[in-house]
Amino acid sequence: MSNKKNIAVFVSGGGTNLQAVIDGIKSGKITNAEISLVVSSKDGVYAVERARNNNIPVEIIKRKDYPDEIEFSEKILEKTKKYNIDLIILAGFLSVLSKDFVRLYENKIINTHPALIPAFSGKGFYGIKVHEKALERGVKISGATVHFCNEITDGGPIILQKAVEVSDFDTPESLQEKIMKECERIILVEAVNLFCNNRLEVRENRVYIK
Repeated sequence: MSNKKNIAVFVSGGGTNLQAVIDGIKSGKITNAEISLVVSSKDGVYAVERARNNNIPVEIIKRKDYPDEIEFSEKILEKTKKYNIDLIILAGFLSVLSKDFVRLYENKIINTHPALIPAFSGKGFYGIKVHEKALERGVKISGATVHFCNEITDGGPIILQKAVEVSDFDTPESLQEKIMKECERIILVEAVNLFCNNRLEVRENRVYIK
């Protein structure tokens, strides 16, 4: 009997982090894992094509088709239960999940944030806005954080962080690209591998690597 962890990746766009996990499994950087489901909140995005190109089941669940985040999350829950999901990765997923859903998957939902939490994090800090604010503040280093999700935006236990130097010549776009390539994708793959090999332990909102 296989003891691989079943992963669901939630997407809304191009799916570069989905691709990073696919490549991580293929290369052996992630072991004991299988992407069993991709959930997209939008149709026609490239992440869906990436999934189908790799024979990964796809469920398209559009937020606009549901009156509130509770019913939206309940529909997603049907699918995660159907596929016996052990780990959820939020890979540019732009829809809000209900508090009940997040509680049900406590310390089983991983998100990446393009800054060193607690810097430039929380409500309103997402996408290019994070890098704009970092450059406005004049920081000398920035980076990415992989963390577990809880009911507070960017408030869950931190798993891994990685930093890069900020150049005087960086723009929000160049800093975003640098952090994605040199930090975000690297620590996401590492964090997923640690989870899937039972090497993460959470105690009092802190993550310990075994």
